[in-house]
Amino acid sequence: MTQTASQPGMFEFQIKAIDNGARAGLFRTPHGPIETPVFMPVGTQATVKSLTPAQLEDIGVQVLLSNTYHLYLRPGADVVQSLGGLHHFMNWEKPILTDSGGYQVFSLGALRRISNDSVIFKSHIDGSLHELKPEFAIRIQESLGADIIMAFDECPAPDEREYNETAMNRTHQWLRRCVQAKTRSDQALFGIVQGGIFQDLRAKSAEFVSSFDLPGYAIGGLSVGESKSKMHSTIETVNQILPAEKPRYLMGVGTVPDLIEGIKRGVDMFDCVLPTRLARHHAALTRAGRINLSNAAHTLSSAPIDETCSCYTCRNFSRAYLRHLIIAKEMLSATLISIHNITTLVQLTKELRQSIMNHTFEATSKAWLQPNSHVQKG
Repeated sequence: MTQTASQPGMFEFQIKAIDNGARAGLFRTPHGPIETPVFMPVGTQATVKSLTPAQLEDIGVQVLLSNTYHLYLRPGADVVQSLGGLHHFMNWEKPILTDSGGYQVFSLGALRRISNDSVIFKSHIDGSLHELKPEFAIRIQESLGADIIMAFDECPAPDEREYNETAMNRTHQWLRRCVQAKTRSDQALFGIVQGGIFQDLRAKSAEFVSSFDLPGYAIGGLSVGESKSKMHSTIETVNQILPAEKPRYLMGVGTVPDLIEGIKRGVDMFDCVLPTRLARHHAALTRAGRINLSNAAHTLSSAPIDETCSCYTCRNFSRAYLRHLIIAKEMLSATLISIHNITTLVQLTKELRQSIMNHTFEATSKAWLQPNSHVQKG
């Protein structure tokens, strides 16, 4: 297996400033540093839907996330490895994070069977039978070659205590096996904290995961139907235990308020499919909330999505044009709205990072949460 030699100081996390609980940091990887807090767009199948790598670079994206489950099924991890690894395969030379595939496998419902040893599942593509063990999840991710890889975990519904305790204990045992299976020194393995909305389970899981000296740690199993207050209290419980000197990653979260509330509580990294998914459903993210660009109210609007936004879409196209593309079912609508939506979250984390450095986080976050007079909702 070809791999890049680990550089001195690799996967070092430096905290540059703290404003109350919010942190501005720098995480070093083989494909470049990541300034935190950071939003990571999701390129599930080695592509962020409707966007090119060049467009993502223009937006200012620092790191992408891809999915182990999907790439294992198609085109296959060995295919990606034989073509130079995921960075070369998708022509993205900045950092990449791959998740373990756990969430996707467990979302298959009746198509999978779980034991303490592994998960046996049927492919959603062709119904073929597969077995995924923690050791195999690591081998797949090592073949893909991402900078940050995730331990295999089980993500149950957040409010079933008995199941959450069982899944948490299984996740802990799988983490131990993932650590033992890992062979590459140029990849950072993150452990994942589980436990649903139960604070005692979350504390127990955070303590166990923290007992491994890993380059970073993730909080899984949130933003899956629990209340916002439960999400916030869970983040607080976990982050009081996770090592302060390591990056903290809140998985699957991607709205403006959720990013602000997470950063406020000491989260450094976020990912979500939301920006591109909303774009494909004609919705734009703004400081004033979501805008449905298919509404007839935008038929004659010469205004951009957001007059305060400097993205390519807002600089060049009106709401009227975007609505025309939507009604005409033109693919360009998803591209242009995706550019805007991802820019919004990248710009949010960039501005909040600077505000932490300037010790003005509270004022900047409030400005983002209050409706902006320049953004006309519709």
